[in-house]
Amino acid sequence: MYNIGYDIGSSSVKVSLVSSETGKNIYTLHEPKKEMDILSIECHWAEQSPDIWWKYTCIATKKIIKKANIDASKILGIGISYQMHGLVIVDKKGKLLRDSIIWCDSRAVAIGKKAFKDLGEEKCTDQLLNSPGNFTASKLKWVRDNEPKIYDKIHKYMLPGDYIAYKLTGKINTTKNGLSEGILWNYKNDTVANWLLEYYGICNTLTPNIVENFTNQGEVNKKAFEVTGLPIGTPIVYRAGDQPNNALSLNIFQSGEVAVTGGTSGVIYAVTDTLKSKESSRINHFSHVNYTQKNNYIGKLLCVNGAGIMYRWLRDNMCIDSYEAMNEEASKIPIGSEGVIIIPFGNGAERMLNSKNIGTHFKNLNLNQHNKSHLCRAALEGIAFSFVYGMEILKNDHAKIDVIRAGNDNLFRSELFATTVATLIGHDIEIYNTTGAVGAARAVGLTDGDFKKFGKNISKNDYVMTYTPSKHTKGYKKAYKKWKNELEIILNNK
Repeated sequence: MYNIGYDIGSSSVKVSLVSSETGKNIYTLHEPKKEMDILSIECHWAEQSPDIWWKYTCIATKKIIKKANIDASKILGIGISYQMHGLVIVDKKGKLLRDSIIWCDSRAVAIGKKAFKDLGEEKCTDQLLNSPGNFTASKLKWVRDNEPKIYDKIHKYMLPGDYIAYKLTGKINTTKNGLSEGILWNYKNDTVANWLLEYYGICNTLTPNIVENFTNQGEVNKKAFEVTGLPIGTPIVYRAGDQPNNALSLNIFQSGEVAVTGGTSGVIYAVTDTLKSKESSRINHFSHVNYTQKNNYIGKLLCVNGAGIMYRWLRDNMCIDSYEAMNEEASKIPIGSEGVIIIPFGNGAERMLNSKNIGTHFKNLNLNQHNKSHLCRAALEGIAFSFVYGMEILKNDHAKIDVIRAGNDNLFRSELFATTVATLIGHDIEIYNTTGAVGAARAVGLTDGDFKKFGKNISKNDYVMTYTPSKHTKGYKKAYKKWKNELEIILNNK
């Protein structure tokens, strides 16, 4: 017997089949092979058609059933992970009214800032745990202000994962997790933040019905069976945004557990049971996948925009064949890169730096001494130091760090990078070979509420290795202090 999981990204749709008994990954694939297009009609806009996500969900589902050579009738349940913060709107017939305004679209920044000022930092922080920001609620307000004819036709708004669930079941609903990702959840009263919708002039009847995670959220209907091959009646029992789902995939559920990713951008996602924040403008707070009124598990998410993109830029512009070759070059140079410092924040405004856009900086280059190996080392160190800087912000905002886990990909394949982070934070970093689609499929099995068994299966199936802090901390601390001093000089001049 099997469970199936989807990860609806902005580049592709990933799908995985896992054993319902052990959680072992049977088969994983993604569609399309080339990245899906993102429409940018104006500067800083980003849109996609939700029907493109659905198209590739159908293609990927049929393909994985065939390639895994399984009897589809043995698929017991469905889990969905999806790109966070996107806005999908439909009319009374369930027809799309426009393309989705997705996560990387920044048209609603000014709307969120004004709301934060008008409503008051204290109220937003106390009840939303966030600034309204450039999230789903603010994007809906943008539609109301700029596309009133479309707004007047809206029956319901949804998150991207809600739309895929709707296409599978014919039912429009959402979760507390999803609403929190849109900054639409009032943690103080454990209900929809209707006061924010009222401020925005949005009718609260546009909010879908709420379903709980790890329960039957709707079942595959005949129409969906015909285009996917999934059996009629197969239940969806789980859905979550990609970062909370990534944490679930790494067995991150309790306060003190932290998931980290090091892709184009970096993410630190720390689970806490503390419903307060003094860094709501630098850290995002979302209901974790196991959030309930009784168990207030919150994900404190800090993003580092200038992460893997820095290393990729260096690879492309130094014409080095691979990241492995770059890591080898970096390993030739001692800790501290013999004085070279790279401040890697060149991928737009950094929320953790109070939304300042400080760019990338190369410091202390000596043209008679330094070479490409120094640049590779300084880049890895600079990115690692930015993670450490972010973790310091999290610690200052009531987050504790007991366990750190990461997927076996991107920056965390570099021993130099991972050891630098582990040493400065003072914690092991456990590496696991898993994906979001695998995690979503496994989450289907959590209907029994046995999180301990779930975690044991992850350890059994996915554990790769552990990076431990170096015993020789002096050099790391000295290099980080110099990097941090340079960063603060830049910040003070902005």
